[in-house]
Amino acid sequence: MMKIAFAVVALLAVAAQAYEHEDYHSHPSYKFEYGVKDPHTGDHKSQWEHRDGDVVKGQYTLEEADGTHRVVEYSSDKHNGFQAHVKRVGHAHHPEVYGHHEGGHSYGGHGHGKGSSYANGNLYQHHH
Repeated sequence: MMKIAFAVVALLAVAAQAYEHEDYHSHPSYKFEYGVKDPHTGDHKSQWEHRDGDVVKGQYTLEEADGTHRVVEYSSDKHNGFQAHVKRVGHAHHPEVYGHHEGGHSYGGHGHGKGSSYANGNLYQHHH
């Protein structure tokens, strides 16, 4: 009976030791991606990311208010640290400036009537 009790205690000790040494810092590995394309709000963006151990790579994109797209590609590892490369894709579109109003005043238009425009460099020129 003593041998069985000793064997059970030894097995419990081995099981407890294995449980205590469980590796909580295992090799991290994942992949994810998502995207939003909401025509009502104009919110357009996406992201993806992959991780394998200490190496992370990813990209996110978003549509700027001026119509261009910002693309950020990033990576991180032990040797190079975090690196990000930002690109702007497309041409900026600015809203039209409306300027011809009753009374001959121009508010940022094409220089018709009275007023000044700082948008085209003639901030200190007044038309009379």
